[in-house]
Amino acid sequence: MLRNRIYYQLKPFIPRALRAAVRRRIALRLEARVQDVWPIMPGSEQTPPGWQGWPDGKKFALVLTHDVEGPVGLRRCRRLAKLESELGFRSCFNFVPAGQYIVPPELREELTSEGFEIGVHDLHHDGRLYRTWRGFVGKAKRINEYLADWNAEGFRSGFMLHKLDWLHQLAIRYDMSTFDTDPFEPQPEGRHTIFPFFIARPQANQQTNGNVDGYLELPYTLPQDSTLFLLLRHETSEVWIRKLDWIARHGGMALLDTHPDYMAFQGAPDTSVEYPVERYREFLHYVQDKYSETCWHALPREVTSYVLEMRNTQLVSEPATSIDLNGWQPQPLATIANLQGRPGTQGVVAEKDRRLHGKRVGVLLFSNYPADPRPRRAAEALTREGAIVDLLCMQQNEREPRHENVNGVNVSRLPFRRYRGGKLTYVGQYSAFILISFVYLTIRSLRKRYDFIHVHNMPDVLVFAAAAAKLRGSKLILDLHDPMPELMQTIFKLPAESLSVRALKTMERKSIAFADLVLTVNIACQNLYSARSCRRDKIRVVLNSPDDYIFRFRPANMNGANDGTIEKTYSILYHGSLVARNGLDLAVEALEIVRKSIPNVKLVVCGERTPFLERVMEVARERQLENNIDYLGVQNLNGIVEAITTCDLGIIPNHKNIFTEINTPTRIFEYLALGKPVIAPRTKAIQDYFGDRDLIFFELGDAADLARQIEYAFTHPKEVTEITQRGQRVYLDHTWTRERAQFLDAVDEVL
Repeated sequence: MLRNRIYYQLKPFIPRALRAAVRRRIALRLEARVQDVWPIMPGSEQTPPGWQGWPDGKKFALVLTHDVEGPVGLRRCRRLAKLESELGFRSCFNFVPAGQYIVPPELREELTSEGFEIGVHDLHHDGRLYRTWRGFVGKAKRINEYLADWNAEGFRSGFMLHKLDWLHQLAIRYDMSTFDTDPFEPQPEGRHTIFPFFIARPQANQQTNGNVDGYLELPYTLPQDSTLFLLLRHETSEVWIRKLDWIARHGGMALLDTHPDYMAFQGAPDTSVEYPVERYREFLHYVQDKYSETCWHALPREVTSYVLEMRNTQLVSEPATSIDLNGWQPQPLATIANLQGRPGTQGVVAEKDRRLHGKRVGVLLFSNYPADPRPRRAAEALTREGAIVDLLCMQQNEREPRHENVNGVNVSRLPFRRYRGGKLTYVGQYSAFILISFVYLTIRSLRKRYDFIHVHNMPDVLVFAAAAAKLRGSKLILDLHDPMPELMQTIFKLPAESLSVRALKTMERKSIAFADLVLTVNIACQNLYSARSCRRDKIRVVLNSPDDYIFRFRPANMNGANDGTIEKTYSILYHGSLVARNGLDLAVEALEIVRKSIPNVKLVVCGERTPFLERVMEVARERQLENNIDYLGVQNLNGIVEAITTCDLGIIPNHKNIFTEINTPTRIFEYLALGKPVIAPRTKAIQDYFGDRDLIFFELGDAADLARQIEYAFTHPKEVTEITQRGQRVYLDHTWTRERAQFLDAVDEVL
């Protein structure tokens, strides 16, 4: 970044006290704005596909590292190592090889003989390592000499600056220059994972002189001591402890980076540059007392060896990114799937054998990525088959980077937010996004043709943003998530013959005609579109099945069922959009009825807070139901899995309208995947897949009938388990693994 280049050029001439004061002021203002993404980034706890856990059944991993920045830190290394040894810990000391001090060989030998590890920390630690490609190549040769001389396997850049694809010039097995989330760093884009990931060697013509296959990236996942205690002036290790507990719950890797330079071992610390070492000691005591039996305490090289051996189980990797050496242009290069023929990767499909190898794909999405699950699953399916995917979407908030690579997908975000409002609001937002998308795709298509463009509605007419790409020969796939005429009828209570609805049907028909292939979400929508807009064979159905890597199948059984005992809490879960058509108010009406027969019933609600939710909660308070409702707020996918796992019953309490009658909610499959019973509305769209005995049905929009079915589920656990088992058989016919194959087959046909 130009900002960083300028800063590190001027840094030697700016007094340290002034630098620290300015950074502290900025950081304190930033801290108040980033509480929802730091120190914990929701979603970063998702386990990689194929993850087999830590050795010996340990709950999580703990990795301790130290960056020694100057002579003061060097003098304190032995005291820090002694402190850790006395408590039974070992760590990795990363030294700057050509910085402000010389590392005595006897210190390195002493540390390694006592079980510690040595790593290389930058070259000069001046912020200039990545200024130019030519300069980096020269520095890489010197770094490799130090790596060999010190018998070191790992590296960390100064100031956590990183260009991961350039690091293939280094002879390393692992790097530690990234983090899961840290908005206070000069290069603040986090990797949003608390697990290690593999950086595959680029396949481009760029020469690599270091690692052959690639290297493992170990992101630090606990905030740095300098951030907590010097920048933000925290006075306890509470943040470390809170996040450690969270990582332990989710089975991740807790990697901590501290600095002996800033640890005061005796006397009153100079609080501008030091903090009491007791805060670090307190953290280690906490780990020792609470997690001695469940934590795998390992050195970075040990984690690296363990994870690299796991690669053949399809541990998810973060693709390397090809950066134009004259500027930058993200292009995915490799994922774990292209490691065929390398040690430990038997059975993985080779890059050249994947069906979409080298195909270029553009994706348009008037939504957020990766939050929107259907586009995310589709885009990742394409990258895993070797496609190069460029995706344009909306920026959810200012903390989301404008450009990043998410699991192999090159994501570009427009500083553009969706607002609910009247019809003119929708028209204005759609028009602006279509225009920008047209310019984006036109420019990119002129540089190099896309093989196909995948357009997700809404709106349907977003497909016309790909007009220039189509003229250049790109195929167009229109993915109709929702039928716009029916949805707008429901939202705005429009009559079927209104001008707006007729206009939407015309736009739907024209959009489908412009596309080469149409995808939709269920049989009911396929029937609807084929009846009014196109021939049936132009439409393929790809169900919105949950990701079976995240919603891992659990057979339904009586052991997990409530036994109908009144004294126990009976937990009913609603999760999803909190809008009127989805019927949370019906669920509250039913709750009031069943509370008489099930006193300890509890309705658990997950979803983004909306005005509709506020109205429903006000009604609940009036009916004295607030103690029977738990609102958990927005939950990421792992949070939804946890909520479903702990509930007794799921409900889909939809109101009756033209849209819900043709909707097959993904939530049904999520409950079934995890072995939980679900009450769903009796509609044609759902009964296209489920028979009368495969789900617990209630009459659409009928709160009294919903209450009767809840009481039935409570009092008949054996019968309900059998119903759930039959429903699971339907789900197993429509897992994402199967639907993904349908999607890729459809793409093959259009190409």
